Amino acid sequence: MKTRITELLGIEYPIICGGMFQVGRAELAAAVSEAGGLGIITSKTQGSPDKLREEIRKVKALTKKPFGVNLNLFPSQSATPNEEFIEVMIQENVRIVETSGQSPEPLMKLLKDNNFIVMHKVIGAKYAITAERLGVDAVIVVGNETGGHPGMSDVGTMVALPRVIDSVKIPVIAGGGFADGRGLVGALAFGAEGVLMGTRFMATKEATIHDNVKKWMISADETQTVVVQKTIGSPSRVAKNEVSKEVERLETKGTSIEELLPLITGQRTKHVYFEGDLDGGIWSCGQSVGLIQEVLSVEELIKQMVAEAKKASAFIQESII
Repeated sequence: MKTRITELLGIEYPIICGGMFQVGRAELAAAVSEAGGLGIITSKTQGSPDKLREEIRKVKALTKKPFGVNLNLFPSQSATPNEEFIEVMIQENVRIVETSGQSPEPLMKLLKDNNFIVMHKVIGAKYAITAERLGVDAVIVVGNETGGHPGMSDVGTMVALPRVIDSVKIPVIAGGGFADGRGLVGALAFGAEGVLMGTRFMATKEATIHDNVKKWMISADETQTVVVQKTIGSPSRVAKNEVSKEVERLETKGTSIEELLPLITGQRTKHVYFEGDLDGGIWSCGQSVGLIQEVLSVEELIKQMVAEAKKASAFIQESII
């Protein structure tokens, strides 16, 4: 499966595991890369440059194939030492970076002077155009279905994706709502060069999160997520649980950010992912959870996606004829 993204990244299949807070660790990233996709570890999850270096070396011990690092550019992470993270990546010879949040402009000179491949997440065409002008190598467009931060626009991938593809010349990666080979074929049919998945990779054997979370994902349908934090300008699509319902209730009342913070802090997420307390905090989950029927190994998942994609492609060709 050859696209501009597989050529750019040096991977076999145009399938990327997006950076996920607390989930983007060495075991999962290495498994995705080893299976022919691109795995990404999250710098925010590691917390410090030294910890990031350790995690990078763990990935290298598990695979010799390309992988990347996510850099968090959200306003609430203004103290994040991204320049130090980049220096670690330079020293460890990791040259693929996924940026998410605000504009990557402050980091672009440092990244391009050191020959990084930069993929930036956007929610729409105007942001993609800006990213292309800044010199990023590819954009990842995430629609409102996406887990985590879908932006303020409420536009789904079905519309956002072709709008972005029509607006830029650099490769476009589709995110938000993808979980199988049918989605991959659909994205390629739109003109995307690959897909980025987060939620689907959470429900794999290599994801180092509690089995309670994975079991919930298998039983959930597409209605079991909700967008919270929109009233404070930082919308996030998360799993429905007691905490997210309370956040939703408080936002309806016009609660201040100070009152919301104890409920939405990322530290509470650890109770969910590592202790299995499904009501321990809010945790990112996309609408594609409704497409997940079983926990597979990453290798099994990617092989299944490729087989589904071939089958879907054959059906399309027969239908057109």
